[in-house]
Amino acid sequence: MKKIIISFIFLIQFILIQNNSATNRTIQVDFSKTKGSLNKMFNECVGAGRANEGLRADWQQQLTYVKATCGFRYIRMHGLLTDDMGVYREDKNGKSEYNFQYIDALYDFLLSIHVKPFVELSFMPSALASGIKTIFWWRGNVTPPKDFEKWSNLIKALTEHFTERYGAPEVKTWYFEVWNEPNLDGFWAGTQQDYFKLYTSTVNAIKSVNKAYRVGGPATAGAAWVPEMIDFCFKNQIPIDFISTHTYGVKQGFLDEFGNTGTVLYKNPMSVSGDIIHSRQQIARSAFPNLELHYTEWSSSYTPADPIHDSYHEAAYILQKIKQAGNAPNSMSYWTFTDIFEEAGPRFKPFHGGFGLLNLQGIAKPAFYAFKYLNQLGSTELQNSDSCSWICKDASGNIQGLLWNFTYTLPDDSVNDQAWYVRDLPSKFAGKLKIYISNVPAGKYKLEIFKTGYRQNDAFTTYLDLGKPAQLSKEQVDFIKHKNNDSPVVNEDITITNEQHFSHKFDLCENDVYLLKLIKQ
Repeated sequence: MKKIIISFIFLIQFILIQNNSATNRTIQVDFSKTKGSLNKMFNECVGAGRANEGLRADWQQQLTYVKATCGFRYIRMHGLLTDDMGVYREDKNGKSEYNFQYIDALYDFLLSIHVKPFVELSFMPSALASGIKTIFWWRGNVTPPKDFEKWSNLIKALTEHFTERYGAPEVKTWYFEVWNEPNLDGFWAGTQQDYFKLYTSTVNAIKSVNKAYRVGGPATAGAAWVPEMIDFCFKNQIPIDFISTHTYGVKQGFLDEFGNTGTVLYKNPMSVSGDIIHSRQQIARSAFPNLELHYTEWSSSYTPADPIHDSYHEAAYILQKIKQAGNAPNSMSYWTFTDIFEEAGPRFKPFHGGFGLLNLQGIAKPAFYAFKYLNQLGSTELQNSDSCSWICKDASGNIQGLLWNFTYTLPDDSVNDQAWYVRDLPSKFAGKLKIYISNVPAGKYKLEIFKTGYRQNDAFTTYLDLGKPAQLSKEQVDFIKHKNNDSPVVNEDITITNEQHFSHKFDLCENDVYLLKLIKQ
């Protein structure tokens, strides 16, 4: 029965998507009919590569810009306890020694720009590790602790330090997530039971400092272990405050930091969002049906060498998946905000398929504009039957409409992302779109329309025009930024008379994204 229901959901979503890319698409809403408060789970959290990168000036500059523009409230990253953060060592007698200076520098900065940490507790300090297995260029140790008591003491000391430095009321607003993707051998050298032991040790250490601090997991790849995690905690009376897991929009594999696999964007219209909805259903059927659900990593592809991340297709893809997920997640943490990301080592090209919303030089990719536009939506959502748009208003009576077309363009599974999205890919005409808003209060308004799509806020295609230089000069960076600076494509004054309606027509191309703003004058 469950498979039938999920298949039916896929079919309905597919029909809606097809209808919205039809020739005569109309979005019709009533200014006076509201759905309720806009669910802003889309910018609750964003990802970053590793903690040590957060000590870099360029990383901090980019996060400050992304925070101001996209509004992210939390950030999650790997490697808080890895050796390059200098957290743990033992003296000649085997006594534990702690050093939180680097963490302090990082967290002080985050809080100074009003970003809270979503604390991923990983990886194992080498002096505390039971083995030598590591992952990534920066060698995060993925083995269980050699001594669980010493691990527990470290976590307790760190939690006490956070409490002393930032205060319990602040730390109560954080999330503590235990490890990263322990269902993958590359990220965890132990078994599922070993992970549950690590989780138990960790949650007990944190709760011993303050029972109100929020702890969860299992932070798995591929939406795995959700029922198992809840069952373990229920049967053993282990605290758990939230479920976290990950999903990506490709159907093969889970770990490919070098981009050697040849990924293919999954054609299933409910990829990513289907996993999120399913996880919510698993929680609802569990012993803890009201647990928060945080997808602490998601994107179109799990490799930082997939050119779809740089492509204009990504903006519409992001909006499609967030809209489909609806109220199922408490957060969807896009992976990541920046290409300053060194799992495979420093990157040698300015556009290399990296995860980031911004590239190494701080050039905004189309993905960035998806979150920028989302952050400009008003706090009240209007009733709207269209599945590929939001129409909102704010307390001042201004109106915002965010609408898009997502079209899957890969010819077939024999052509992978690395061969397809590196090309200049002109978008095809997808039809006419009309937006009609009734009962708009009469008055003078400024109409502004912004667009992201092919050759519009499309830095990668501009980069192709320059001949794909391996290194960008300062002048080239400035040129790409200027050419893709999100200037409005429509900027005019209009008057709405006592007829009290507004309408506008668009020529919509594949994977176009439009933000429409009616600003009262």
